Amino acid sequence: MTTKNKQLNFLQHVKTMLKVNGRCAVVVPDNVLFEGGAGETVRRNLLKQCDVHTLLRLPTGIFYAQGVKANVLFFENKPAQERAWTKKLWVYDLRTNMHFTLKTNPLKRSDLDEFVKCYNPKNPNRRKATWSEETPEGRWRCYDYDELMKRDKANLDIFWLRDESLEESDNLPDPDVLAQEIVDDLQTALELFANIAGELKK
Repeated sequence: MTTKNKQLNFLQHVKTMLKVNGRCAVVVPDNVLFEGGAGETVRRNLLKQCDVHTLLRLPTGIFYAQGVKANVLFFENKPAQERAWTKKLWVYDLRTNMHFTLKTNPLKRSDLDEFVKCYNPKNPNRRKATWSEETPEGRWRCYDYDELMKRDKANLDIFWLRDESLEESDNLPDPDVLAQEIVDDLQTALELFANIAGELKK
């Protein structure tokens, strides 16, 4: 699929580089999950030609740019066949109501423990959802292929948890905390760009 979108091209490139039954985990920005036109075509093709089995919604605040929203898409390349290879997409939401920053509250390996347990790489067929109508705060949920195809533009930007920050302003950090986090993020970004500038001078 020809497109000017570099992220979509990158995703297609990764897919073509994989051998049959080759596995990968690729970080993609949110727009790859919901963009129409070429984005929809790329998603439908990927879901049909590969086993796209897991999506990890990453929290904001873990990259140098505070507003960057990204995800990790896990899939296996498969040989050509008529029916779609994707049967179920498991989604883990590590974003909603999670608050991380680069310096004051960085993402730690332990923050991924529940996802790793849910992912269950040794027995993926025995995965169990933590979300249900009885447990609406569960972060691990499964969607069938047919459900995904019925979504507008095959949109994979899927979320279901109630976002407390939109409903309860009392839960927001104090202004001085927010201001310090912004300063920390800007300083970290400046250091990164300074290092890049230094490398370019060499």
